[in-house]
Amino acid sequence: MTKRNILNALPEIEALRKLSQSLAMLDAILSPEWEYRYYSFDSKWSADEMMASMRNGSGDGYFILFNQYGAIIKGFAHESLMSPWVSEFEQVWPGVLDEVPSEFQSFLQEPAFSITEATFCIWRRSGDEAWKIGEIDYPEGENDPDGSDQMLSILNGDPTAYQEFAESYYERKIPLSAIKHIYEHNSLTGEIVRLLNQDISIGELQTDIEEIGYPRSAT
Repeated sequence: MTKRNILNALPEIEALRKLSQSLAMLDAILSPEWEYRYYSFDSKWSADEMMASMRNGSGDGYFILFNQYGAIIKGFAHESLMSPWVSEFEQVWPGVLDEVPSEFQSFLQEPAFSITEATFCIWRRSGDEAWKIGEIDYPEGENDPDGSDQMLSILNGDPTAYQEFAESYYERKIPLSAIKHIYEHNSLTGEIVRLLNQDISIGELQTDIEEIGYPRSAT
């Protein structure tokens, strides 16, 4: 099998960066307590790098590094057929990391990204025309053996995907109009914040806004 469906569904690098910032901004508004958020974004990961992440509180998640060379995604679905936890030798599935370009080798060596816990890795250099993965002999018997289809489905750019997630996770109605506003990377305003969460003000979000690098209104 191949993973072409999920590769084709991912937006281009710049669009993915903005979408990742939007997801993090939405979670920051809906969940003032950081430890309960799914999506985060650090626009100042290093002098020339940005990092997006997702964690579901059950051991699954992904990291996305954006740098001058492009972007690379590493994900871990601990119950998937390709999980190192499933293997007798607790090793990353052959092919997942073997062909990562030299431009992203520092990503593989960064302890914060827990590379030894990986079920999929996807990358795209700035000059590439598409997202890429290594040559992998996938296990038979499951449509999503590495967990990437389910985990990355929210990155399709459709605001209703976040609405469905958020209404289930936060157990309340979330206005689609406010989600669309942030998905379109429009400046954050007090009105949009109130539509999403009446218990927090835009001023209280200043630290998150700066960390995420999301645009905000001057008023």
